[in-house]
Amino acid sequence: MGGRYKTRRYAKARNHLSLAFIQEGKKARVIDIFGGRGMVRRLMEMGLSPGSEVIVVRNSLGPMIIEVRGVRLALGRGLASRILVEPVG
Repeated sequence: MGGRYKTRRYAKARNHLSLAFIQEGKKARVIDIFGGRGMVRRLMEMGLSPGSEVIVVRNSLGPMIIEVRGVRLALGRGLASRILVEPVG
């Protein structure tokens, strides 16, 4: 998958951003996941894959809570910042 430099360039060029910046109650579509094979595989097993839509349930201090495919997941900020999304709606 991508890397740090590619993420910043891609996000600026396509108006995509990190999942960590999506506000509560908003929807977003996963574009890419940046990390090692194990992390990417783990997230994909939980339903987070490119093309899937997520709803941000909580995005305040501490881990954020998202809903993907009817399941709520808690993600740490570091992990959420490695998920590139585009806002939906």
